[in-house]
Amino acid sequence: MSSGKNGYAVVIGGVNVDIGGRSDAPMVARDSNPGVVTMSLGGVGRNIAHNMSLLGVKVRMLTALGDDHYARIITSSCEQLGIDLTDAMVIPGARTSTYLYLDDADGDMALAVSDMQIYDHVTPEYLESKMEIINGAAVVVADTNIPQETLEYLALYCTAPLFIDPVSTIKAARIKNILSKIHTLKPNKLEAELLTGIRIRDAASLQEAVQALLKAGVQRVFLSMGSEGVLAADKDQMLLMPCCPAVMANATGAGDAFTGALAWSFLEDRNLEESAAYSSAAAAMAVSSPLTINEEISPEALKRILEG
Repeated sequence: MSSGKNGYAVVIGGVNVDIGGRSDAPMVARDSNPGVVTMSLGGVGRNIAHNMSLLGVKVRMLTALGDDHYARIITSSCEQLGIDLTDAMVIPGARTSTYLYLDDADGDMALAVSDMQIYDHVTPEYLESKMEIINGAAVVVADTNIPQETLEYLALYCTAPLFIDPVSTIKAARIKNILSKIHTLKPNKLEAELLTGIRIRDAASLQEAVQALLKAGVQRVFLSMGSEGVLAADKDQMLLMPCCPAVMANATGAGDAFTGALAWSFLEDRNLEESAAYSSAAAAMAVSSPLTINEEISPEALKRILEG
């Protein structure tokens, strides 16, 4: 199945406005620090959708937005990217999800405030009203920014292949009860430990954790190990794939690029090894860009990386 020509994907999850400040000098608490303030669009779901769109996938996104200025910025950006937000809900009087962070002069985060209450509106009832769209998709990708009961409802009624990005250890706990319904899961070591109860100390415990996820019913696992590569597995094989070489400019968007490329690879009928390779290439492109999303990502660019 070619992602550009046949069907569409649905992404369910977070859309944020990220506002960041970086101090010019070591930060002084309780004072005004000269520096640089930037604003960008983020959110795990939105970033995955953005990467998928760059790879030629038609994406429809289900999320919740406020009726504020930030929502208008997000809507306009998604229109330009070809991400369909028609079925997103707009909550009167609510604030669009916003992430505010302050970095010290060395680039390390000093403080952050995350305002994501709006995702409480992404309820089972909302998904129920969109089930025809969800089950008409060639693939569904969800992040764990949405409530646990909504993820459990999705897992129960979604008939399309379901891909999950666990986002963080705290939020990964929300999918503990639905592992048997997940087609493809992309955890890191900490998330895999939380989901399996197996402490990963070495190669043997790493493989044991992946086997436990497969035994729980996940069809494919891509366990991300940062600079050590990815352990990809299904019921037939387990492969350790090294990272694609990249000059690190920004690590933020690597996981979202990996997940987006995984969904695209699935739509392109790629096998386990090819899926891991193309997704690692997308992650390498993401980290080599100073921005969260590398706009140069394309099927041709990934192919060049793998051939070169």
